[in-house]
Formats: sequence, C-alpha cells, structure tokens
Amino acid sequence: MTHTVEKIGGTSMSRYREVLNNIWRQKKKGSPYNRIFVVSAYAGVTDMLLEHKKTGDAGVYSSFIEAEEKDAWLERLKQVHQYLRNINEDMFTGQLLEAANTFIDVRIADVEECMTSLQNLCSFGHFQLKQHLSTVREMLASIGEAHSAFNSVLLLKSEGISARFVDLTGWKQEVVLPINELIEQAFADNTCAEELLVVTGYTNCAEKLMQTFDRGYSEMTFSKIASITKAREAVIHKEFHLSSADPRIVGEENAVAIGMTNFDVADQLSNLGMEAIHPKAAQGIRKANIKLRVKNTFEPEHHGTIIDNAYCNPRPCAEIIAGRKDVQALEVFDQEMLGSPEYDIAISRLVKELKIQLINKEADANSITFYLSGNRKMINRLVRLIEEKFETAEVKLDKVALVSAIGSDLNVKGILSKTVSSLTAADINVLALHQTMRQVEMQCVVAESDYDLAIKSLHQTLVESENHGSVIRTEVA
Repeated sequence: MTHTVEKIGGTSMSRYREVLNNIWRQKKKGSPYNRIFVVSAYAGVTDMLLEHKKTGDAGVYSSFIEAEEKDAWLERLKQVHQYLRNINEDMFTGQLLEAANTFIDVRIADVEECMTSLQNLCSFGHFQLKQHLSTVREMLASIGEAHSAFNSVLLLKSEGISARFVDLTGWKQEVVLPINELIEQAFADNTCAEELLVVTGYTNCAEKLMQTFDRGYSEMTFSKIASITKAREAVIHKEFHLSSADPRIVGEENAVAIGMTNFDVADQLSNLGMEAIHPKAAQGIRKANIKLRVKNTFEPEHHGTIIDNAYCNPRPCAEIIAGRKDVQALEVFDQEMLGSPEYDIAISRLVKELKIQLINKEADANSITFYLSGNRKMINRLVRLIEEKFETAEVKLDKVALVSAIGSDLNVKGILSKTVSSLTAADINVLALHQTMRQVEMQCVVAESDYDLAIKSLHQTLVESENHGSVIRTEVA
C-alpha cells in the first residue's frame, strides 16, 4: 500500500493548531491524503477520567471504585464534562461548537446513566461491582479519544480538508468482536486516498486492551491498523525528538536527534519507562516488516527517527544515555542459596503475580538483587512474602537510580573503563554495573540523588566527545 498510519500523542493533540499546520496540512506528492491518523485524548483528559498517571490523584474511575463518597465520581464526571466543553469553546464557534458540544454531551449523559444504574444494581448482594470494573474503566477511557477524534474531523472539514471519523470505541455496539476482525471491518473500504481517516485511539474489542496494556491501548490500536492495512510506514508524532539524552538534563545544544536505530534499542528504552512505543505494539509493526518513524510534532521539516529491525550502527557507539529514578533495589541474601534456582524462580513468580515491573536482576553465590518499579505498597508486600517463604533470608530494600548507555552496537573497546572513570571523576559512586554479551545496553546503578549528574557525565563522555552526530545516519527520506 501507499498509505501511512500515524499516531498523535495527547500533548501534541492539545496544540491542535500546530497539529493542523505541521501534520494534517502537510502534503506528500501534492496531496494531504493516503494517511490514517490514530489520535489520543487531549492532554490531561485520561488522567481526569481514570486517575492521574504519575501522582495517582483521583479521577472519575478511582472515585467510583473507592466509593467513600457515593456521588464523588459524579462530581468529577461533571468536571470532566465542563473541561471538554472548554476545549470545544477554544477550538470552535457557531455551528461547529454546537456540533462538538452535542457529541460530548450525549457521550457524558450515556456514561452517567450507565454508571448510576450499575451503582444501583450493585447495591443488591447478587451483583458485585468488582466484576464490572474493567468494563467501566474501558468505557470511561474511550470518551477522551472519541472527543479528540470527533473534534479533529470537525476542524479538518472546516479547513476544507476531506476527513472521516472512524469510531472504534464500540459505543452501544451489540456484539464485541476480536480486534483483528473489528479493524478489518472498519477498514474494509479503505478510503484514505480520498480523505483523512481519523481513528479513536481506544478500541473496544474482545481482548479488552486495557486489561493487558492499560494506558498503552492507543499504541496497540495504531500497531494493529498499520499491520492489518499493510501500511507503507508507521509514524508516531510526539512533542520531542528521540534524542541521545533528555535535553532538559544535558541541554538542548548537546542532545542529538537520533537518525536511525532498531526495535531492540526501542525495547531497552521501554524497559526504562521511556517508551518510543509499547513493546507489544512494536512487535506487531516489526513482524509486519513496517518501518516506524518517530517525529517531533513541532519540527515538521525534520525527518525524525527511523526504527528499523535490520538497522545496526555503522560504527559501534553509545546512541542514547537514558535511565530512571523510581527504582527499588530488592536484595535477598541467604547463605543457603548457593546452587539453588528456587529463590530466583519463586521471587520472579511473586513479582509477576503482584504486577510489579522487573527492570533488571543480578546474582552472586549467596544473593540475588531485583531492580523493580511499581506501587510501593505492592513492593512492601513482596518483601513480606519473601520473608515468609525464606525464613533464613535477609531482605534489604534500597531506593536507587539506573543510568544506561544504549546502542544498536555497543561493542566499543574500553567503554566500561570510560564509564566508570567518567562517573568517578564526577564524584559518583557506582553501586552496581551490568553489561550483557549482546552489547546493546550497559547499565549503572547509582544513588537517586546522583541521577542527573550521571546522565550528564556519561553523555559528555560517550556521546559528545565521540562526535555522536557524525556516526548516526541522518539522511533519511
């Protein structure tokens, strides 16, 4: 096919005028068409509908399930409704505003009626609310994507661009289909050569995407559409470039936009919580042999970063310095551990059952350390369960940071020595050091307070001093 499938993130969507000018009005071969867009909710909307992703502050969903105040969720839903109407008023006037408000008014009214009825129904002992919570979560999440997609089509049409709203939220859908079948039906008559297709990032399907991917559902929708419609290229528009490090830490003048890399590198970034794309979404695009391009919404002339499974840097080097702060190092020491795989197997199983993210782990004769990220209550519970299971073990929990050098080929002679020397010169103590034989990632464990300085130090040593920009291919069409 000649079309592309493109995803626009929530932060970009909120700056809709720039999206209009930098993305939707951009023409390839003289036409704005042959593109399918999967859109996220406007920034902050999903946090208001569910719960704040970073702080955990209550949203409509979390208020509904906590039920400390029976109508707290209803008040939050009204706040969301007003917030969405405010967005409409910022975008439109006259008949366009009326159409946008009518659409969201109906959706919100339907949700309110449904949740009120469910709340009343579950006041009877035979009906348990917890059996329906995943469905409530999915229904609430769908509002944000439906709102942004519908508004986008209104905006495009008002600018003289032919566009169509493709609603995958399954609103009042009688039969819930598997995702592949649903998308095949939705795009059986693919008219993207004649109009821009704007698709909701949320898909209501038999697989219940949120149960597996939670907030990553829009990327799964994007991936499935790209692979099923056999897109020429998949594109993700973000508010930043995929760079050699966070520009806010190393300085914009020092960060280099990566020209090309591969899906292996993308997975390493995802493991550190810096997703270019959800690993499962990347898997679908990779298996379909589709190249993925990550672009900065606000620099439309920049070609962005191509992620291609076959790519390997022509000269071994560190491409990206990345990391994360919110890491708990769980160390289990037991003199009886030597030669027994039981500790690793049992603890790994508990980590999975408690839905705690495992970032890395290391072991010696008598100890094993798991580097974890997740809810602190769950991690504390994990500690208690380990102590109960292994009565002779000593369990220690420390808050640390991970700083990684990542590249498609890190087989650089002396890179470990350079890394340790750089951190030592910055007066940073290395608590642990990991490097696999695959030579894709090297990971340093440092005190959380040393995180920013460690990123700067390694970027200066492994990227800036190596003239990183001359190594990475940037002549991408």
